[in-house]
This record gives sequence, C-alpha cells and structure tokens, in this order.
Amino acid sequence: MAYRSTERVRARLTASRERIIDAALGVLAEHGYAGCSVAAVAARAGVATGSVYRHFPTKADLFAEVFRTASQREIDAVTRAAAAAEGTAAARIQAVIETFAGRALRSPRLAYALLAEPVDPAVEAQRLVFRRAHATLLAGYIAEGVAGGELPPQNPELTSTAVVGALAEAMVGPLAAGVAGPETIGGLVTVIHRALGVPS
Repeated sequence: MAYRSTERVRARLTASRERIIDAALGVLAEHGYAGCSVAAVAARAGVATGSVYRHFPTKADLFAEVFRTASQREIDAVTRAAAAAEGTAAARIQAVIETFAGRALRSPRLAYALLAEPVDPAVEAQRLVFRRAHATLLAGYIAEGVAGGELPPQNPELTSTAVVGALAEAMVGPLAAGVAGPETIGGLVTVIHRALGVPS
C-alpha cells in the first residue's frame, strides 16, 4: 500500500512539474524571457508560486528546463522534416532550413527568446546546446553530400556551425522587429545552398 501511495505522489509531482513547464513555455512564447516571472507562470499553471519553487529553486533553473524542452521540440521537428525529404543532401538541408525558419516565423516571440534574447547564464548554456544540436544534424547531411560527390570538399563541422550561425543571425533582426515574411525562407535556402556549393 505504501508503494502505491509513493507512486501516486511521484505521478502527481511529475504532472505538476510538466504543467509548470508547459505554462512557462506559454508565457515565454507570449512575452519573451524578460516578460516572464515565476508568479505569471504559477498563475498560468494554476499552482501557488511556492509550488514552482519546490520544483525549480530559481527562475534560471525553471527556464533552463523550459529552453531544454523547447529546444528539443525544435530539433525533433527539423529531424523529422529532413528524414522525410527526398534522398539528396541538398533536399535534407533545405528541409532543415525551411522547418527551422518556418517554425520561427509562426512563433516569433518564442524563436527570438530561444535564439538571441538576453538570458541568465544557465539558460544561455542551453541555447548553446540547441545550436550545437542543429549543427551536428547539418554536419551529417553535409558529410553525406561531400562523400557522394553532391557537394564540394569542405569541413562538415565547420560549415554546419557557420550555417547555424548564419541562420540565427539572419532571423534575429526580422524576428525582433516583427518584419520577417515568407520570402525570408526562400532567401535563406538560396544563400545557404550557394555557401555549401549546391549545384544550381
């Protein structure tokens, strides 16, 4: 009986933690990191502020977890899109760019927070993990393209890191200003394909 009671408590705590993270994601998407407070997250989650601190001792701890969660969702989305693309490196890279930029345009406040908004060091560390994960994914497709003769010889790790940096930098200004439009995606694909040496 004690075991079942412990399991119920653990399940309740897990559900509460997930509700808090989902609420924080919602606040982040609407107001950015600067506009997030623990009180606002607690109110959205329907819990007391103390309950948030029970799971996350500081705001930085909470939003490091929120960034981890949001980043993983983005990585999963671009990975699925690339896997579904036709079998060329150029097509897979294009799928990554289109998915990355398309999702950013659909949720610009969240994208700006994930990419560039000033944050606490613990959250910034998760941002770097996010960028590295995208670079690692792209490096694999670039390496395939080079090995198959589709792309000219190049260092896949260096190139992929540069591509991720270029993508983030190209999106930050338009996202912050609210002027990014659908033509942004096609332009990014063209620029990055040229940089990689994809035949026109």
